[in-house]
Amino acid sequence: MSNQLLPFLLPQRGVRGFAVEISEGIPELLGWRNYPPDVVSLLGEVLAATPLLAADMREAGRFNIQFQGKGALKLLVTQVDHELRLRGMAKCDEKAAGDFQQLMGGGMLACLLESRRERSHDYQAVVEVLGESLAESLQIYFHQSVQMPSLVRLAASPGKLAGLMLQRLPEGAGQQSENWLHVNHLFSTLKPAELLADEAQRLLQKLFAEDEVRVFEPRPITLACQCSHAGISAMLLGLGEDELKPVLEEKGRVEVTCEFCGRTYSYPDIEVRELFAAASTAPGQQTLLN
Repeated sequence: MSNQLLPFLLPQRGVRGFAVEISEGIPELLGWRNYPPDVVSLLGEVLAATPLLAADMREAGRFNIQFQGKGALKLLVTQVDHELRLRGMAKCDEKAAGDFQQLMGGGMLACLLESRRERSHDYQAVVEVLGESLAESLQIYFHQSVQMPSLVRLAASPGKLAGLMLQRLPEGAGQQSENWLHVNHLFSTLKPAELLADEAQRLLQKLFAEDEVRVFEPRPITLACQCSHAGISAMLLGLGEDELKPVLEEKGRVEVTCEFCGRTYSYPDIEVRELFAAASTAPGQQTLLN
């Protein structure tokens, strides 16, 4: 399996974990935008991190990582749904360059869980970007917002995105501090290049050679945009006729390009008018689209 989320357990250490490896679909998702190399690398790390943070999502919904900054990197968004369909995008200056702190330092990082069943189940945590790497910043996020000791490593190359996360369980062997110290020591030796070089299961066997590693059924990850004609139509309805009228008068159509995959949706004048006419005669339909 080329793209997967692999759950595992270190039962004698009271630690659980997840490994992500993605090697298919990367050019198709990111290639249509001319991102600077450092932004591509950072976006790749965030894409690898997103399924790790959403690994416990059970209900239908979507998990988002959103970054907003005032420097060369303005915006970065990744999203994964409960079926592990993953997408991401960034907005930046043409010559944006630098390490993690140069690109994201001083910005805000938000993690948002959206439930499709009940909005009351939505959850959002916003933290300041701290640390010298994205992995370190996410470890701080887990400590501050989730209050679960966690270790994270991330790596990205043009051909592969990879991530590994360990979390200390609050019961059993996880209560023994020496177990967590042991795992932490081994984890500190792991280099990003190793994440990219080895398959996840082989990497775990090498990293925890002296420990029992219990690996569970992997879940497939799909790099795929979730945009649709219905979703774009709902967005146009949300904008309203008055907002679209000047565009229609000038161009005779409304065109919307998805920020994630680059697909363009074109609505001729007559289709826009039919869209609003249908919504006005069937108000329940507009609610469904939204």
